[in-house]
Amino acid sequence: MVEPSKAALDESAPGPAARRLILKLLVASETETLDAADAIRACALFGISDNNARVALTRLASADLIEAAGRGTYRLGPEGRALGEDISAWRIAEQRVRPWDGTWIAVLIAGLGRSDRTALRARERALALVGMRQLEEGLYVRPDNLAGGVAHARERLYGLGVENSAPAFTVRDFDAGLESKARGLWNGKELVKGYRDGKRLLEKSDANLDTLPLELAAKESYLLGDQAIRQLVFDPMLPEPLVSVADRVAFGNQVRRYDEVGRSIWQRFLAARG
Repeated sequence: MVEPSKAALDESAPGPAARRLILKLLVASETETLDAADAIRACALFGISDNNARVALTRLASADLIEAAGRGTYRLGPEGRALGEDISAWRIAEQRVRPWDGTWIAVLIAGLGRSDRTALRARERALALVGMRQLEEGLYVRPDNLAGGVAHARERLYGLGVENSAPAFTVRDFDAGLESKARGLWNGKELVKGYRDGKRLLEKSDANLDTLPLELAAKESYLLGDQAIRQLVFDPMLPEPLVSVADRVAFGNQVRRYDEVGRSIWQRFLAARG
């Protein structure tokens, strides 16, 4: 039942997709429930029709992502609770970073098929979420600098959609050429620029949110917060010297502060049923 969760997260549009918005509101809900009427109001804020919001609720329920908690009220279902843990994992991601001793985690996918597009998309997404990049044809690597090491990386890869037949292992002592190539797979300067730009954007928005009407503040806080959280979710969490860890930590701290502000705004928005 993993695939519906991925589909819910993969939806893309100018604004948030209805399913993604509803799931995130439930994950953030203090009461752990969401009225259908509130879901429809929230969707309307982003130009999503009442009908599309209702269809989204029906499809989420069919996929066990949400379930009825009373008449016209929903809570996270079994799949949704697991997804909620994944969505919230960015909050503690930095705690998993450890000093790097030069060891690499590698996964070999050269023998896996490419004709099944659904499986291919799931595989590519899994590799991106685990922060792996292609070093040679079919060989993906990342620094072994996260708690749990290769065992945790293997578990995540398989859980996210990489076939269990793909071996995952550690590598040391690349020759000078491969070591240099591996270290150059990520653009550290661009990552740092993203941290700094993202931090400034959130700081500027945070200073301005109180001056906005509640609906506009709710919309802006969701869009910018969601964008920043996505940036952290897909961040490879690289060690020094490949990236400035201090800049990433500063960005992550700002995202957490902004997320708390956004939660408060959304609680007020949902309470103002007018």
